[in-house]
Amino acid sequence: MQQDKKVCVIGLGYIGLPTAALLANTGYSVHGVDVNQHAVDVINQGKIHIVEPDLDTFVHSAVASGRLRAGTVPAPADVFMICVPTPFVHDDNPIPQPDLSYVEAGAKVIAPFVRPGNIIILESTSPVGTTELVRDTLIQCGVDVSSVHFSYCPERVLPGRIMIELIENDRVVGGLSAVATEMTAAFYKTFVKGEVLKTDSRTAEMCKLVENSSRDVSIAFANELSILCDGLGIDVNALIRFANRHPRVNILQPGCGVGGHCIAVDPWFIVAKDPKNANLIRTAREVNNYKNRWVIEKVKNAALKFQIENGRAACIACMGLAFKPDIDDLRESPALAVAEALRDDKFDVLAVEPNIESFEGLKLVSVADGLRDADIVVFLVKHRQFVSLDTQGKVVLDYCGATITA
Repeated sequence: MQQDKKVCVIGLGYIGLPTAALLANTGYSVHGVDVNQHAVDVINQGKIHIVEPDLDTFVHSAVASGRLRAGTVPAPADVFMICVPTPFVHDDNPIPQPDLSYVEAGAKVIAPFVRPGNIIILESTSPVGTTELVRDTLIQCGVDVSSVHFSYCPERVLPGRIMIELIENDRVVGGLSAVATEMTAAFYKTFVKGEVLKTDSRTAEMCKLVENSSRDVSIAFANELSILCDGLGIDVNALIRFANRHPRVNILQPGCGVGGHCIAVDPWFIVAKDPKNANLIRTAREVNNYKNRWVIEKVKNAALKFQIENGRAACIACMGLAFKPDIDDLRESPALAVAEALRDDKFDVLAVEPNIESFEGLKLVSVADGLRDADIVVFLVKHRQFVSLDTQGKVVLDYCGATITA
């Protein structure tokens, strides 16, 4: 595929913007689209509205070269990439249902610009059958899709390493036809150094969900183990360290739950499709959600104990709000859920998150101020700034391994 082709990227968030910037630096002419006017304005200045290592350099170079431009309306292109959120619906349904409204909106907004021969790629993590939904939505919009090529290619990147992994990681491409698969694979091979693996769209969609569900199950084992060890008076971190000396055992580090736009969401897409048979996957989700509630209760109990022993309410420093170390991403963050639950129950909470500048509803303070003013220090995210801190004289609750020294 020739790099003089035009690409239109719908959604300029944590995946769309890095992808658009990478494509522009590879030589493509890229038009990025987002509903957030502020994000569009910032990008057109050659700057970024999210935190991700090296992304600023890529965006600045792409905009300066004239190969990347952002707007709120799509433009004609040879390749359309849909990189929009796919959260689940927050309601009373015991099995969270996927919210595909953003995907449908993305398909509708490009409908007036789709032409014969175009490639339309869905990158958003989605339930099985969503690529077909994109095609069907365009048909409902009156688009002749007989010679339009639809494919699915899920992102496989780690926040904090996105610009590296977009290039180096293997990709799975699945089209609604063999021709679509081949054309889409050829497109990705122009900027991906990893292997581009070819399949059908449903297998590619399921592959992404299975990858994250597998990780969720592994984390659930560690989190359940930490709860059991707490009741038995066993140091779970030491136990895991010993168990992992077995050559075929690799237990993960427990945390305060599971967050992010992938692992905390994707397993529900499988469960929603077949709740009768997705038993282990559903149980893992429930274990990880329960771990978050368990942590909240443990912190509350520690605060009440402090108040009884000292005759005054405890000041609690929640160390970390992001869903994983050394990033600013708060999506589905269990750490944020802990801080907000404590605040809602009228505890005196200081939020310490060195990767963001402000957060409405919580008192955000520096690491130094949090340590100085808090009576109880609760480690929720293992940010590099939290490792080896001096917490002498404080009640310390560590739910992420920040205080592990060996």
